[in-house]
Amino acid sequence: MGKPLFASLTRYDPLMNAKPRVLMIITLDTKQAEAGYVRRCLEDSGLEVLQLDASIRRIVPGAEIGPAQVAAAAGKTIEQVRGIGHEGKCQAVMTEGAIKCAQELHRGEGLSGVIGVGGSMGTALGTAVMRSLPFGLPKVMISTMASGMTRGYVGTKDIVMVHSVADIAGLNTVTRSVFRNGALAVAGMAREYRASEPSGKPLVAMSTLGTTDRCSVRIRKALEEKGYEVVVFHTTGTGGLAMDEIVREQNVAVVVDLSLVEIVDLLYNGLCSAGPDRCKAALEKGVPVIFAPGNIDFIIAGPIDDARARYPGKRYHIHNAALTAVRTEAPELKRIAEHLAGLIRNAKGPVAFFIPLLGFSSHDSEEGHLHDPSLPPVFAAHLKMVMPAGVPVTELPRHINDEQFADAIIEQVIKFHQP
Repeated sequence: MGKPLFASLTRYDPLMNAKPRVLMIITLDTKQAEAGYVRRCLEDSGLEVLQLDASIRRIVPGAEIGPAQVAAAAGKTIEQVRGIGHEGKCQAVMTEGAIKCAQELHRGEGLSGVIGVGGSMGTALGTAVMRSLPFGLPKVMISTMASGMTRGYVGTKDIVMVHSVADIAGLNTVTRSVFRNGALAVAGMAREYRASEPSGKPLVAMSTLGTTDRCSVRIRKALEEKGYEVVVFHTTGTGGLAMDEIVREQNVAVVVDLSLVEIVDLLYNGLCSAGPDRCKAALEKGVPVIFAPGNIDFIIAGPIDDARARYPGKRYHIHNAALTAVRTEAPELKRIAEHLAGLIRNAKGPVAFFIPLLGFSSHDSEEGHLHDPSLPPVFAAHLKMVMPAGVPVTELPRHINDEQFADAIIEQVIKFHQP
């Protein structure tokens, strides 16, 4: 991007008396009054405010990082952006520029928080910027979209979404309250923000669901007692993505992929697919991986009527009014085995696979509602047949939530980390 955009700013030092610095992302061409109000709330709370304005229609003075600067960061003039003549493509250019500006600002001078206000377009841009910034940095997005599906905006990052309740169209009794609360939220976090420091302990990333929780808890507690730091991810679609992101970005010693339901949902159109790249991060990076087929005994579907319509003739367990577990059978389990073997074939580091022959989740247990003791051996036999040479597959006459199964994984973590 050439010379630094913010050379005149000094880096925030929490030990000095400088004010915490917050980036405010609001477009001035449509939300000038709202931006002024939020700025006053932030400044009254003792913050230094830097506004990023990615407006396209017109330039309104007042932002520290204006539309021309945002466009320039993406390699265009604001006139060239306007000339594109398509709101989505214009937005993509300004989003690229906004991300570059925010990253340079945080890298060079240090931010203590980010706040955005917007409708669908402003939310898309604001949260794209937030997702590009580190975990732990406070992020608050006040949005008309916050009461609906927010996964596309939040992704795998720690973004607080605040529903605007009313449209973001002027200041009134409702919006003043919402804007002020959002500003106070980010102010409170920003004043106490400290960038997280590595613990110095070897890091283990582990996946799980409530249906394999007994296993994951035993593994986590044992490893923590042995001096490891364990981060556990809930595999409901974004959990696996977040784990893979952490693996790519940080120095992870071992991955314990205990819950593979996101793979099942990828293959069978369940609700919690994490996409085709799930599991690839550690395998491609060469991080040692321990796999277990936790939760592959079911597909995650919606309400029971929807589950029956989409997966007719199956066995079902109503987890709650919104979610149904649909039992996987031998053909599905064989396809899952083949998919996993295909991923593992490209591994650059050591891999071990442990199979509990007495059941893959609490649903697949004597106390569960989808138990079928004939199926784990089918999965085990097929996986051993398709698994690349040199990858050990260990079958244990245990349930996945048995202590002995967890202990076998704990032992393998230690062998991988201290061969």
